[in-house]
Amino acid sequence: MASLNVGNLGEYLREQRRQAQLSLRQLSEAAGVSNPYLSQIERGLRKPSADILQQLAKALRISAETLYVQAGILDERDRDEVETRAVILADPSINERQKQVLLQIYESFRKENALDTAGTAAAAGAPDASADEMP
Repeated sequence: MASLNVGNLGEYLREQRRQAQLSLRQLSEAAGVSNPYLSQIERGLRKPSADILQQLAKALRISAETLYVQAGILDERDRDEVETRAVILADPSINERQKQVLLQIYESFRKENALDTAGTAAAAGAPDASADEMP
């Protein structure tokens, strides 16, 4: 797990708050976070927990995963997987069994691609077998 990058997180939060046209006080009230604490987060002085980030994301109407990536809690690939799963699970047009089947297929493709990537990397680093056969 990466260390928290609170400076960039604070800047990102401030920008999201401004885009949402919320004052610091309005966001703190909507998220249930104290005004001074939120100010310290925005200035990069505090490291918020995942729970606080989730509350802020909900108040800003953005995904919590986006804030987790900004904070260094998730890397970009993890976020993509979490968001894909969330979209599948939230789709009202398919039933629960279909959702589970889709998730199983998705996971099998991810594992297959991970193995392919690992195999390609290993082959690229392996010595040439024909060189061993020379007298």
